[in-house]
Order: sequence, then C-alpha cells, then structure tokens
Amino acid sequence: MIHIEKLRKARDYEAQYGAFIRAEERPAFHLTPRVGWMNDPNGFCFYRGRYHLFYQYHPYSTQWGPMHWGHAVSRDLLHWEHLPAALAPDQRYDRDGCFSGSALTLGDGRHLLMYTGTRNVPREDGTKTTVQTQCLAFGDGENYIKYEQNPVLGEADVPEGFSIHDFRDPKIGRRPDGGFACIVGNRSDDESGAILLFESEDAIHWRFRSILERCGNEYGKMWECPDLFELDGRHVLLVSPQDMCQAGLEFHNGNGTVCLIGGFDEKTGKFERDRVQAVDYGIDFYAPQTILTPDGRRVMIGWMQNWDTCIAPEGSKWFGQMSLPRELSLRNGRLIQVPVRELEQLRGRRVHYENVPVRAETVLQGVNGRLLDMTVTVRPQTADAYRVFCVRFARDSRHHSSVSYRPDSSTVRISRVHAGYNRDFVHERKCFAADRGGELKLRIILDRFSAEVFVNDGEQVLSMTFYTPQTADGVCFEAQGSAVIDVEKYDLMA
Repeated sequence: MIHIEKLRKARDYEAQYGAFIRAEERPAFHLTPRVGWMNDPNGFCFYRGRYHLFYQYHPYSTQWGPMHWGHAVSRDLLHWEHLPAALAPDQRYDRDGCFSGSALTLGDGRHLLMYTGTRNVPREDGTKTTVQTQCLAFGDGENYIKYEQNPVLGEADVPEGFSIHDFRDPKIGRRPDGGFACIVGNRSDDESGAILLFESEDAIHWRFRSILERCGNEYGKMWECPDLFELDGRHVLLVSPQDMCQAGLEFHNGNGTVCLIGGFDEKTGKFERDRVQAVDYGIDFYAPQTILTPDGRRVMIGWMQNWDTCIAPEGSKWFGQMSLPRELSLRNGRLIQVPVRELEQLRGRRVHYENVPVRAETVLQGVNGRLLDMTVTVRPQTADAYRVFCVRFARDSRHHSSVSYRPDSSTVRISRVHAGYNRDFVHERKCFAADRGGELKLRIILDRFSAEVFVNDGEQVLSMTFYTPQTADGVCFEAQGSAVIDVEKYDLMA
C-alpha cells in the first residue's frame, strides 16, 4: 500500500501542477521535468517504437529532494511527451531515494529498470550513514513493479576495499554470449573513483566479475554514472567524477564528465585506457548516458546543469534540463560530438552570408533569435590574424552571453557574465581548439534557456544554461583586428 500511495501521490501532483507550465516557459526541444527538479538522465533506451528517457526527479520543489524517476518518451529525440512518474522511494531498501540507473528490454518483451536504492542508516553516535544497493523493476513502458527480492546487489557483493556507501548508478547491457553485464560506480579505500563489473545469466542473479577501471586519485574522488560501449573499433568508458582537480584547461568543472578511450579485455574484464579527455568544456554538463539507435548511431544525452550552480530562477516551476542529444564518433583518437541529425528537421527560415568583414560590432539582418541553429566560420582577413573574435547572443541593451576565440592562444571561451544572474558563481569556461591559422568553425544551438557550442565539427563542445529574458534575442559579431566571417543561420521551429 505504501508503494501504491507514494507513487500515486507523485503522479497526481505532477499531473496537476505540470499542467500550469506553458510550452513557451520551457525549452522547445530540450527535455525538462514535468514539474519540479530534474538531474541525471536514467534508463535512456529505445523500447516498443519510442525513445524512453527517465530522469532523477523531485516533483514537489525545484530543489533536490528524495529521488523519484520521472519519465518521458519521444519518436525523434527532440519532442518529448511526459508520462507518469515511474518510480518513487517507497520500500525499505530505497526509502531515501531511487537513484540513477539504466534500462533494458528482456527476451520476453518486458522492460527492465535497474537502479540504486538508497537508505540512510543511523550510527551509534547519532549520525547517519548512507547504504546503497542495486535494485530492479519490471514494466511495460509506463507502469513498473519493483522486484520482490530486491536488492539484487548489496553489501555482500561489493569486493573488499570498495564502498557500500558510494555504490551506485548501474549501467546494464548484454554480453556477446547472450548474458548480461552491469557496471557500477564506486569509491575505493584510497578515496578515489572506480568502476565495478558484475555479470548475470538472467539479469536478476548477479555476481562480481572484476574491477573494470580505477583512477588512483588521478581523476576525482568518486566515479558516478558509468557507461561503456564500442565506438569506431575502440571502447569508450564515460564516467562522471566528483571533486576532480583541473589539469590545464581540462576537467575544470570539479563535477564533470571524463571520456576514457581504449580497449576492453573480455577475458580479464579490464579496461585499458589509451587517452583521457573531458566530454564537455562548458559550465553545465554531467552524468550522460548513451544508446545505440535502431539505425546504428551512438547517441549521448546529459544533464545540462552543474551541481555548483543549481539556483532556480525566482518563480520557476521547473529546474534542470537535458542536453541536446549528440551523435558520437572518434576522429584522430578523439571523441567527436555533433547534434543529432533530427535537429535539421526543425530548421525553418535560412539566412546566409559569406565573406563579411568584421572589425567593430557587426549586426547582420535576419540573424537573431533564441531558437536558432547557426554556423559561423571566422578567418583572418589579412596575413595578420585578428586578436579576438566574439559572437554575442541572447542580447539586448542590458544582457548578452557570448562565445569568443583568441587565435594567439587557440582558446575558445563561453561566458554568461552579462546574462542577468544576481549570484556570483561560475559564469565562464574556456578550452583549447586546434590551431588552424586563425580559422575556426562554431556551430551554436540556442533553445530559449541554453547554448551549446560545437567547435570545429564537434572536436570540443561547450554548454551552458542561462535565464535571460526571452525578449533579449539579438546577435552580433565583433573582432579586434580584421576578420572575415561566413554565417549560416536557421530559425528552429518549436
């Protein structure tokens, strides 16, 4: 009865209060919670002809709270329909939160959710400690029943030297032999991140296989939300470290996402890394999940927010949004990300300029808006490279956000310093871009409350959210020195 009542309460609340949020108060093609708070994507999958995306969810406020699973479906990865909440924290083993996890279609057609159940346990000194276990729920794509013998992975299954308190975010998949594998984020006794690998013949009864990978305090204190997949003949392991120190212009977010490129040895159950890079160099991106689409693309979506900047605008009925889904590939050993090709179906009016000289502030007719897909290529006008090039957007007399490039240092910077925030937290990030003699290609996607900047066809991506008034829709270009630009801009249809 408790199970039924808690989930029913959440569903009734979201149905009632989500109805008051108008479409224009949300992004047009980035998923937001039905109402309340959203963080990590969960259970990203294709099931019965539709994409399903679940998410960490607290419907009752725009602040983090006891985690539920929200639920939405889409046929094109861009237009999302909210379904009723899928999970609520209503059992002994998950009473303090249904944390992140994944989804899989079983051979009998049932939809399986695997998630982390969290409970806070009293200590003798009066404080509490968190215990995390892995749990299952079975359903039909809308309604889910928790497995009667949950949890399926608990304290006894964690190898010696690893934590039962930081043991979360299972990503389940199929093995080549037809069985199942699951990787789970963990923190080891040396206070650094690790990923544990478990195996099963039926996706219900699990056994520990190996320590897939660990960072030895090189990349953060805890590894959350792991994902392992093949891509262009290599293996890629995504992890979201906590408390990670920067290295040059890499890993600035503290809580960010790291991509390890290498190989997975089926015999040993070990991952051997060759290269490590940040996934998103902007302000807001965390905890991504990927799927293999029916047409064979590897697509990733992440929580477009940062734990250190979680302040909802005054009066907002929702907080948190997902990134634009991105198609992944490898190029010259580096992870490449581009917007899903479905975005092109939303393109409306096109404006195109070539060889436009830019010195001081330059405004081009028809280049404006808060729903746009714009590609800008900049290059020196003469042999002497310009010193700085800048695109300002979401602009009026008081506000703007921007992306800029300095060819002398080959650095790209995004900024929301002037976006209208009244709190002093992180508003700028920058990264290196390949030195191409002063030429740079930027694809900028705006969707009312966010910007995602794809550099040089996806070699780097920088994402950020902002809540500038929607009437601020100007775009301008500026250079210190002489530059020439090509601009191709499409309005995007809501």
